[in-house]
Amino acid sequence: MKFTDSPIIELSIGNKVLSIQQDNNSMHVGTSVWPCSLVLVKFLDRWLSNPNPNPNSNSYTHLLSNFHTSRAVELGAGCGVAGMGLYLLGLTNITLTDIAPVMPALKHNLKRNKQTLNKTLKTSILYWSNLDQINSLNPPFDFVIATDVVYIEESVPSLVSAMEKLIGDKGVVLLGYQLRSPEAHTLFWEMCERVFEITKVSHEDLHPDYAYEETDVFIMRKKS
Repeated sequence: MKFTDSPIIELSIGNKVLSIQQDNNSMHVGTSVWPCSLVLVKFLDRWLSNPNPNPNSNSYTHLLSNFHTSRAVELGAGCGVAGMGLYLLGLTNITLTDIAPVMPALKHNLKRNKQTLNKTLKTSILYWSNLDQINSLNPPFDFVIATDVVYIEESVPSLVSAMEKLIGDKGVVLLGYQLRSPEAHTLFWEMCERVFEITKVSHEDLHPDYAYEETDVFIMRKKS
């Protein structure tokens, strides 16, 4: 999969196509579409679309068994690719969050895809260090979604803390990840290993058209 600087990114989910407008010249990274969001959505698309009910033929049956009835929140939703993609895959009770300056781009793309989605998805302003905003989302959630959110070392403690506060004891963090900053990378995984059991998805399990070599998907659960 080659990433593109095109102002419009399209992503096929079943018989529907999301059309995402991005602005790579903005001061905020959240107004660009980053590869991890595409990789995560298409990974889930691959396994949710597996018609064989035999658990032995689908490594993610247990993870996705209650997908359609789960509550989810996305951190750092940006242009909304992951949240909209997962909504089309059946995760209909999802709230997309980001900081205030990114909200216009997020809401623009939700409006742009309203006909495809058949509704306007829920959004909420969230700064990861703001406990009131976290509590207003009414955790715990079954899924916390995050893609390409680890790039500033100073934001890592609040990000990991927000994940921990938002996810339920039996919930799952689905993380699309690419190394952006060595310092942020080291701190993030040190902190996550204290809180979560971490499983890295094999690249063989990613969607073959979206197995970007520098991008990974992680499944994280709270340690008991």
